Order: sequence, then C-alpha cells, then structure tokens
Amino acid sequence: MDSSQFPSEDDIETKETVIKNEEPKDKSDEVKEEVTDDSNDELEALQKQKDEFEDKYLRSQAEIQNMHARFDKEKQQLLKYDGQKLAKEILPVIDNIERALQVEVTNDNGEQLKKGIELTLSGLNNALKDSNVTEIAAEGETFDPNVHQAIQTVAADDEHPVDTVVSVLQKGYMLKDRVLRPSMVIVAN
Repeated sequence: MDSSQFPSEDDIETKETVIKNEEPKDKSDEVKEEVTDDSNDELEALQKQKDEFEDKYLRSQAEIQNMHARFDKEKQQLLKYDGQKLAKEILPVIDNIERALQVEVTNDNGEQLKKGIELTLSGLNNALKDSNVTEIAAEGETFDPNVHQAIQTVAADDEHPVDTVVSVLQKGYMLKDRVLRPSMVIVAN
C-alpha cells in the first residue's frame, strides 16, 4: 500500500479542528441565549415599571404635602375669622341700641333706662373689640369703595372736597382685615 493514500497526522488534526468548528452549537447554548435575551427584556420591563411606581409614589407624596399645607391654611383662615357670623348678627342690634340712645328723655326713669342701654352698648362694643371687630372710619375720610358704600351724593363745597365722605348713614365694621359690613355713606361729588 501506498502511503500517499493514507492521510498524515497533521491532516487528521486539521480535519478534526474543522469538523469541531463546523459542528452545530449545542442546543443548550441556544436555549441559554434565548433565556438571557428574555431575562434582559423582563429586567428592562421591571425596571421601567419600578420607575413608574416610584414616580407615582413621589407625586402622591407631593400631593399629600400640598393637601396638608392647604388644610393648614384653611384652618388658619377659619381661626383668624372665627366669630364672623356672630359679629354680623350683632351689628344690627348695636344699630338699634344706638338709635334708641338718640331719643330724648325727660324724666328720671327715662334717664336711668338710657344709662342702662348705654352700659349694654358699651359691653357689646368691648366684646366686639376683644374679637378684633373694629368700626370703619368714614366721616371726613376719602371715599374708599372697598370699605364704603355710597348711598347718596351731594355737591362738593369748601368743607367737603370731591370724594369726601360727608356723613355716615350706617356704621361699617371690619373683622381684622375683612370687611364685615361697609359703611353706608353720603359722598361729596
């Protein structure tokens, strides 16, 4: 036999290397690649979902803080203007008492009654002052539509220039910085 018919050892090793390289990959390697790709996709999806939940959580926390701030502000407003309704209901009573005091009395009984009414009015005014209810200055002041309500106008003269309050028909009152009732006034025009 001729030795040329048989491959040499180098040829055998080369062919084995080529065969190894040409052999299809093990199926487990292909499955591993698919699992890795799927795992990466799932991981990205979970990361995105986590980010969305974290964003929603942070927004919810901010909203809760805003609600607390708004509730605190409303609570302060309620406390600041506490008693507003009662003060508004007392003002007509004070008006009536002041009108009653304008009546002239001629005997001792009338004088005593008038003194009692004056004491009652004084007590009501003190209670209003203690509750931060104050009378709005009007007569002789410049007309301010925020605190005065013009009921009538008269011609301006030397004593009362234009836009000056000539007289007060009904007193106005404020609770701190809020107008409870504007002063009803006559204004020079």
